[in-house]
Amino acid sequence: MKISKIADVSEYIAIFPAPVRAKLKKIRAIVRKNAPGALEKMSYGMPAYSLNGVLVYFNAFEKHIGIYIMPSAITHFQKEIAGYSTSKGTIRLPLEGRLPEGLIARIVRFRVKENAAKKNQSAASYHRAKKKARKSKV
Repeated sequence: MKISKIADVSEYIAIFPAPVRAKLKKIRAIVRKNAPGALEKMSYGMPAYSLNGVLVYFNAFEKHIGIYIMPSAITHFQKEIAGYSTSKGTIRLPLEGRLPEGLIARIVRFRVKENAAKKNQSAASYHRAKKKARKSKV
């Protein structure tokens, strides 16, 4: 089955071997617990979560699980993720060994707060611009 044809996250998780499936289920549970109300969907062929914008994506590979958390989270958690392979907005968690559940939860909560702050900032900017436009008409 091609991953791009998968309709939902449950179907995606089900295609993997039991040990990988268990880790993917755990990541899913952590995201759901720490981002209540987040929209869960498939995007770019992988599970994606959004709440006031993109929160996280995750994807399983032959030797690791990639968690796509955005560059700001990589910077914020730089010391805690030092032992993992990373790139601009990604942490690669090896399939061997324990899943860093606490770290994943902290990252998700950080992304929720970050998105909420951006939303509030955007709303405030919008209202300031609207107020300024009304004043200029008078």
